[in-house]
Amino acid sequence: MSVTRRQLCQMLPALLATVSGNALGQSGEKHVLQSAAFPFADMPVHGHGGNQFRPVLDGITHSGFPVEIHETTLSPGARPHPPHHHIHEEIFLMREGVLDVTLDGMTSRIGPGSVAYVASNVQHAVRNSGDSPAQYFVVALGAEQQEKK
Repeated sequence: MSVTRRQLCQMLPALLATVSGNALGQSGEKHVLQSAAFPFADMPVHGHGGNQFRPVLDGITHSGFPVEIHETTLSPGARPHPPHHHIHEEIFLMREGVLDVTLDGMTSRIGPGSVAYVASNVQHAVRNSGDSPAQYFVVALGAEQQEKK
């Protein structure tokens, strides 16, 4: 399929709207992720109590697969939210501290370098069971499909 210069110029505004800005285009649809580096010091920080949340990226791969990554720091004894489930899968990558991960009622304790995987629709919860902050990354794989995390 060949595209003329005129057709390309007509498509350019739509293409730029799709890939510009942060993770979401003006239409609210996720854009195709581009190669990038994300220095930790440059990530915006959102806080609630002693807990912090840093969004890293949110978009779709070249094949249209949704991916969202964020980093969380939990205070000792804290939970980010009550037990829940959703359609997308999640991977927890521990950086520092200790986290109790409960999957369908069974709890495992993980520490630095550990990984937890949550399959679709599995009831899960996490809690900082240590006496220092727990810091971990979450990689969410798949579409939200209008569910609430």
